[in-house]
Amino acid sequence: MDFSHSDKVKELLARVTTFMDEHVYPNEKTYADQMIAFGANRWQVPQIIEDLKVKAREAGLWNLFLPESDRGAGLTNLEYSALCEVMGRSGFASEVFNCAAPDTGNMEVLERYGNERHKREYLEPLLDGKIRSAFLMTEPDVASSDATNIETSIVREGNEYVINGRKWWSSGVGDPRCKIAIVMGKTDPEAETYRQQSQILMPMDTPGIEIIRMLPVFGFDDAPHGHAEVQMTNVRVPVENLLLGEGRGFEIAQGRLGPGRIHHCMRTIGTAERALEMMCKRLLTRTAFGKKIADHSVWEQRVAEARIDIEMARLLTLKAAYMMDTVGNKVARAEIAMIKVAAPRIALKIIDDAIQAFGGAGVTTDFGLAKMYAGIRTLRIADGPDEVHNRTIARLEFRKYL
Repeated sequence: MDFSHSDKVKELLARVTTFMDEHVYPNEKTYADQMIAFGANRWQVPQIIEDLKVKAREAGLWNLFLPESDRGAGLTNLEYSALCEVMGRSGFASEVFNCAAPDTGNMEVLERYGNERHKREYLEPLLDGKIRSAFLMTEPDVASSDATNIETSIVREGNEYVINGRKWWSSGVGDPRCKIAIVMGKTDPEAETYRQQSQILMPMDTPGIEIIRMLPVFGFDDAPHGHAEVQMTNVRVPVENLLLGEGRGFEIAQGRLGPGRIHHCMRTIGTAERALEMMCKRLLTRTAFGKKIADHSVWEQRVAEARIDIEMARLLTLKAAYMMDTVGNKVARAEIAMIKVAAPRIALKIIDDAIQAFGGAGVTTDFGLAKMYAGIRTLRIADGPDEVHNRTIARLEFRKYL
């Protein structure tokens, strides 16, 4: 396996890094100040996001994640990993480059499985960064870690499908730019287990959609993106909004979640690097008991372990990306599962140590570490909990000895 960067990737990486240095990091406070200025009406888009999106597009740093479209940079998963990691160093950076979840996964689904109308009405404005989207899969009334439990019904009536059900953790629904959602539900409860589910496009202005509430994560509302509980009551959409065909929901999900999981891990490595950087700078500039905190041996141990863990996680992420590119997501499922478990756990440990280094300041919102921790902690559940991925890893391991 060769993880060295091509000249193309080196050039893009330098440009993304420069853009982050010149435009993203200096505007993190601007973003926070604009959100504070909204007051109670936080479900608005800070102007700085739209301003930076214009700059990123003008700089040719746009839709970098898309491997198969002429609208993207044509990068493989392995090539994109370095860029994605840099974006992960700031909470809103991915959106600036139009590389944010769940839009990335939804755009890939529309690119592969959408018809010409889907692409014209939804994919094109998503690629242009004019709208945003959501993916509705998880449900409050069932253990959604087993997706076969999902009970939302998608029933055909003439030239329409009627959707009924309740979803939650529907990330992105709070954004006023969210215009389209991909919904997973059952079209045939009597079919074989993995042929019951389908996925369908649901415009968010369709009658019958009710946003019950926005769900906080450790007290953070993640506005304007947010995570919604959504009730769908007799929501009618055209038959042609069904993606790929009835009973193909799991097939689409697996194609979508593989890249999505690896993107999360790439960004997580960037978050861990940012936390380590903040920790080191803090330790080198604070004095306790007559010497720099960095000179206390316990911190040497923690910083060393952080560097070791980041390097191990990065290598496993690169291996998973390389295998996805060369042998496909199915063959790479063990590597994808392993890094999906390892990356958030490692990042959480580093962020926790960074919080400890900052003392009381670390648990405030002043330095962003608490928000960083909350966001990464959700990744031990999102896109499949650790237990499900560990089950996959263990079963593949046992299979070697049967």
